[in-house]
Amino acid sequence: MFNFTSETWPPYSGKTKKNKQMKTKYTALVVGANGVIASSLIDHLLTLEDWQVIGLSRKGGQNKERLQYISVDLLNRENTEQQLKHLTDVTHIFYAAFQDRPTWAELVAPNLAMLVNVVSAVEPIAHGLQHISLMQGYKVYGAHLGPFKTPARETDAAHMPPEFNVDQQQFLEQQQKGKQWTWSAIRPSVVGGTALGNPMNLAMVIAVYASISKELGLPLRFPGKPGAYNKLLEMTDAGLLAKATVWAATDPRCANQAFNITNGDLFRWEELWPKLASWFDLETAPPLPMQLQVIMADKAELWKSMQEKYGLEKHSYDAVSSWGFGDVVFSWDYDMFGDSSKSRRFGFHEYIETETMFYNLFEEMRQKKIIP
Repeated sequence: MFNFTSETWPPYSGKTKKNKQMKTKYTALVVGANGVIASSLIDHLLTLEDWQVIGLSRKGGQNKERLQYISVDLLNRENTEQQLKHLTDVTHIFYAAFQDRPTWAELVAPNLAMLVNVVSAVEPIAHGLQHISLMQGYKVYGAHLGPFKTPARETDAAHMPPEFNVDQQQFLEQQQKGKQWTWSAIRPSVVGGTALGNPMNLAMVIAVYASISKELGLPLRFPGKPGAYNKLLEMTDAGLLAKATVWAATDPRCANQAFNITNGDLFRWEELWPKLASWFDLETAPPLPMQLQVIMADKAELWKSMQEKYGLEKHSYDAVSSWGFGDVVFSWDYDMFGDSSKSRRFGFHEYIETETMFYNLFEEMRQKKIIP
């Protein structure tokens, strides 16, 4: 944990080739810094010379030039205020924290409280605050409840609560009234990234499932519901999402707006799944409904032996497996996609082919020695 004082902040200012202090224009407070979304956001911000970054998480992180982590319990208001009381230079808050709970209703209180605690601690002292970015998702449209209207649009009608994403946005809308700062709500589809220990990392699910299938000499079977194999889906690359999030936070046209952010293409598992299997040099076999949480629960020792055999990094099995999330995604026997044309109309035009995204992520995992 780093104790900030007026003498030590801002940390890691860096120097130019002329040995002069590097000046940054913006200070980003990234909340939920170790998640698949926020970690990619931090990586992107550090490629931009105008930014210095503060990452908030319970675990903290490794500090480096223009990046400082703070370990904080965001559910504890007093701890949050104490840990953040020196962050007077914050210009942008990027909120991507999430606390999981067993039911939709139980998700509301902790996830709303964390956002409220951060904003309540920083807004009164950060007089140069310009923007608060809220990471949401398709739960806003009721995608988690069952078949919903597709393509989902930012103007779609709300659904019956409870829904913490909606409560968070309503809090920001009320808090922003009469203020100089603005907000944006970013709504990705399923996010593809390589962050470890994340409960919602589909690319990691597929990579580890495929690696274990190969080790056991098995074909790669689609494990989801039969009806899910031919439905239309889309995804959002974490790197693409990071660029869109910063764009929305800094382009005045995006003030107080919500945006769907996706790769820009649609796919069906029945077409993509054999291609992903081929990347791992695997054959496929007909889909077979299997709960990954159940059938993969006993594979920890096998994975440990694979780490030894292939010289992989010794990450825990829990850190590389998000089987519950895989079960959720592979159970969607209805179309799951939104309309991202609003972001293009407002000026964001980047995209990536989802097939290419998966290959890039798999290769990155291999380079990092996460998978063989």
